[in-house]
Amino acid sequence: MNDSDRVSTALLLAAGTGTRLQPLTFDAPKCLTEVNGTPILERLIYNLRVQKIKRLVVVIGYLGDQIKAFLQQYAADMQIEYIDNPVYRTTNNIYSLWLAREHIRNSPFLLVESDLVFEASMLDELLVPNKIALSKILPWMNGTTVELDSTSRVTAFRKGGEVVSGVPQYKTVNIYSLSPQSWIVVEERLRLYIESGRLSDYYEAIFTELVAEGSLDFGAVFFKKNRWYEVDTQADLVEAEKLYDSPRVVNTEAHAVNDPLIVVNG
Repeated sequence: MNDSDRVSTALLLAAGTGTRLQPLTFDAPKCLTEVNGTPILERLIYNLRVQKIKRLVVVIGYLGDQIKAFLQQYAADMQIEYIDNPVYRTTNNIYSLWLAREHIRNSPFLLVESDLVFEASMLDELLVPNKIALSKILPWMNGTTVELDSTSRVTAFRKGGEVVSGVPQYKTVNIYSLSPQSWIVVEERLRLYIESGRLSDYYEAIFTELVAEGSLDFGAVFFKKNRWYEVDTQADLVEAEKLYDSPRVVNTEAHAVNDPLIVVNG
């Protein structure tokens, strides 16, 4: 892999109000919710740093000043660019992605939702463009799924609850890597959505159309189904904290021993 192809920029979407996590989000943004005493965003920044991500593009909205202050403390060694979504209460992640367009045009980047907990090593295969993080489906998972061909390329996106009989489906983790060439295609379709006033859609609607048309191609990267969690509700938070109940031995040469997601024995 050429250095020019390796992803070193991460786009974090962190504008939402986290309504389903209230009252925890009355006075703090969702990404600062603590999982076993550590904010989600702190774990995420650690994981990105382990993977040598050097530049963060962060879309903020609700209580964005708190996110800025937090990153000033925990990510001072990284290049950070902030984008404000002033209409975060009435728009969805498709508009946050649109607002970031001028900051992510010229290099491959990692698109990451800021409510995820996972292990740093799970990003290893996402550091080349045009990958999608997927998981085998567990009962707690809902939302967008995908279908794959025999080479683990995505052939279709499916809305939550939409099932095609006999076709295996995998849950999207909400982490993607995109090349500049792929972003050109995505941005043009985004433009059509924004110009038609579809600001409350999810960006998965764009991916769904482009993959169906053959204009966008994603290769699958599989996350261990019991080693990541998306924290949307207080019930999710309880389950996410269970990820830390069982200490495990890790390869300390490959990953730092102070990984906030991993307890090291021996």
